[in-house]
Amino acid sequence: MQNNSNISKEILEKLEQDCRISPKNLALMLDKEEGEIKDIIEDLEKERIILGYTAVIDWDKTDKEYVTALIELKVVPQRDGGFDKIAGQIYNYDEVQTVYLMSGGFDIAVILESRTMREVAYFVAEKIAVMEGIVATATHFVLRKYKEKGVIYSEDARADTRINLC
Repeated sequence: MQNNSNISKEILEKLEQDCRISPKNLALMLDKEEGEIKDIIEDLEKERIILGYTAVIDWDKTDKEYVTALIELKVVPQRDGGFDKIAGQIYNYDEVQTVYLMSGGFDIAVILESRTMREVAYFVAEKIAVMEGIVATATHFVLRKYKEKGVIYSEDARADTRINLC
């Protein structure tokens, strides 16, 4: 990203807000040529700065049955791999959406989706807790999503209910 650093940052910011923006529209917004924008995006993808394009979906408004869980893990880092080795074993499971190395009381946070709480419990008990280096787990179930990736889920929640102290 060394070349075109400022324009690359602007492209990334715009795509992060709305990944549907076309190179043509980005070029208009940034006063650049469409071909230049396409080349920069291609470079950003090759460098794995842009890792993917996703939509934020309110699955509660569909008939999809799912549960989201946050699983905290206490870990003893493994020799020749540390936390990265354990994280790599975990993020390869299809149901795992996110894996973070954390500070605080737990070392790794895992966010996963499954069809039922029972499936989450099985996943934790049979796949995660038995892994070498995992010494403790804490599982939390998401009851309701209010905001994710900067997107507010409920129209009712959009009203600013913060207290104005001025």
